[in-house]
Amino acid sequence: MFDFSLLDWVIVIICALFVGFSKSGLPNLVILVVTLIMFVFPARESVGLLLPMLLIGDLFAVTYYRRNVVWKYLTNLIPWVLMGILAGFFVLQYVNDEQLKPIIGVIVLIMIALNVVRERLGSKFNEMLPTSLTFTILMGVLGGFTTMVGNAAGAIMTIYLLVKGLPKKEFVGTGAWFFLSVNVIKFPFYMYLGLITTESLTFNLTMAPVIILGAIIGVKVLPLIPQHVFTMLILVLATVGGINLLFN
Repeated sequence: MFDFSLLDWVIVIICALFVGFSKSGLPNLVILVVTLIMFVFPARESVGLLLPMLLIGDLFAVTYYRRNVVWKYLTNLIPWVLMGILAGFFVLQYVNDEQLKPIIGVIVLIMIALNVVRERLGSKFNEMLPTSLTFTILMGVLGGFTTMVGNAAGAIMTIYLLVKGLPKKEFVGTGAWFFLSVNVIKFPFYMYLGLITTESLTFNLTMAPVIILGAIIGVKVLPLIPQHVFTMLILVLATVGGINLLFN
């Protein structure tokens, strides 16, 4: 098991809770988790460590929203996501921790920028986006690459599903099945790269109850919190984390 300080334990427990929260309908929260967990683990190790935690949350989400999925939007996207995953796999084969940190930092900041623009423009943002095959290909490849390299495709998927005009439950449910499918696909790649080990999986199992607790709390409590305030707080904190990855 990892030799953690008290502060390290606090951070990883917060990350586990936030993973659970994110699967309750706040996918952008993963952006903050991606930056937080790298205060405890090196960049490459953190990517592999986070994936099983996300999978645990995904299983909760698809169980809770199992009837709220629009499969056609996933089947259209997955082939292009696979291309992005393969591109990300190639990158992960050839970068070390110090090279990966700024890459993830840039991805995080781009995802945050997309969210800020979307929040500012509101419905106009959706109207500006195309609904063509080209758009689907772009979202798929970008989503696959960003999730493979940094577990940070939440903003891409949010934009893709917003364009489809799904109701809230279908929005969350379709996203949940997307991330479960993609994270399962990523798992053997991460194992091949040595990013997932017996030690890391043991740690993931210890965090499973915390993740589930976070998901349950999220389902009950997060709807009571003003979403705009909560989202802005997440984005501000994630921005600080992203900048830290670039310059630290």
